[in-house]
Amino acid sequence: MEGRNTVDFDEEAIFPLLKRGSCDTENAETEKIGSPAPAHNLTPAVIFSTSVSVLGSFSFGTGVGFSSPAQSAIMHDLGLSIAEYSMFSSILTLGALFGGILSGKIADIIGRRYAMWFSQVLCAAGYLVISFSKSALWLDIGRISTGFGIGILSYVVPVYIAEITPKNVRGAFTAINQVLVCTGHSTMFVIGNFIHWRILALIATIPCLLQLLGVFFIPESPRWLAKINRWKECESSLQRLRGANADISGEVAEIRDHTETLKQLSNSNLTDLFDRKYAHALIVGLGVMGLQQAGGINTIAYYASETFESAGCSAAAGSIAVVVVQLPMTILGSLLLDKSGRVPLIMASAAGSCLGWFLLGSSFLLKDLRLSKSSPFLAFIGALVFEGSYSLGMGAIPWVIMAEASHSASVEFDSQITCRRF
Repeated sequence: MEGRNTVDFDEEAIFPLLKRGSCDTENAETEKIGSPAPAHNLTPAVIFSTSVSVLGSFSFGTGVGFSSPAQSAIMHDLGLSIAEYSMFSSILTLGALFGGILSGKIADIIGRRYAMWFSQVLCAAGYLVISFSKSALWLDIGRISTGFGIGILSYVVPVYIAEITPKNVRGAFTAINQVLVCTGHSTMFVIGNFIHWRILALIATIPCLLQLLGVFFIPESPRWLAKINRWKECESSLQRLRGANADISGEVAEIRDHTETLKQLSNSNLTDLFDRKYAHALIVGLGVMGLQQAGGINTIAYYASETFESAGCSAAAGSIAVVVVQLPMTILGSLLLDKSGRVPLIMASAAGSCLGWFLLGSSFLLKDLRLSKSSPFLAFIGALVFEGSYSLGMGAIPWVIMAEASHSASVEFDSQITCRRF
């Protein structure tokens, strides 16, 4: 288009990771912008920084997993109706929607570290409000604050990890985000069956407080520092991440070239997203994330206890069984991420998820028609098949795609992919 400064990307430059591993993604990118930066070994700084950042992922999981084990106790203690508790459970999504929409701007204005810090202030405040709530109104206020915080964390954590890790481990490290989400979710499911819901809310503040402290001991993202022209700090941060004796000149040059490309792309309009050359990448990005959220995971996450009770199963046993399946399958998916490829893993995960919902739906149908006494067992198996299959691929891969795509796509494209999450 004449009269504007634009840079063309083909769709494989934006989403090559759907066809290849994360290392190949970086190779495809550097073919576009210059000679590749050398691969670096992992350093304690990268491991520690990732560990601090994924405390946000853990908080994400605790936020999603809190409502299911706490349901019966909260309804009893505060005298809530089913409608009032449903509002409490689902309003987290509303907060996360607004947090997700604003996450890109917040992370760009105050940086990745302080975006995580700000998010955890909201999460911690939300849990404290929930813990001391005496009415449905205060429960909802605390829940929406927590939702806003995890909405920001859902973007900034995987992006920060992708921006600080060496290219040869970027895919695996970004997938750790989903592992910690599942760990936080599983923790709530397990301990929530044995402790009071007010104590459970206080326990959920622990990762928030740890990250609030930890962000002051990790370096800022070199790519964000480069984006705002703080080059000396960018090089200092990168040197700290790669090691005192590491040669970072090649990576600095790659970051410089990439930053200049993004500055040119920032002159593009939002309507450019709908250009034909972006169509495939846009459909893939929005489609995969949309299917992740539409796959029904929130039904299990928010209402697992009620689902198992309705099917005639033990709520506590069912919740713990979900944890036993969920976490190992998430770890397995992370290990297979770069070995088997994104597409086969997503296809297998989606097929298994469909089977799980079919079994679960069939169990309720048989129960309503009183055709089988084995419907509770069928519901139990269906829930486990769904949770295991979803955790294998659909849970983690879309987040990896979003984080890795942020290195190649335009700022506008990245922001729009971010906004769709919830």
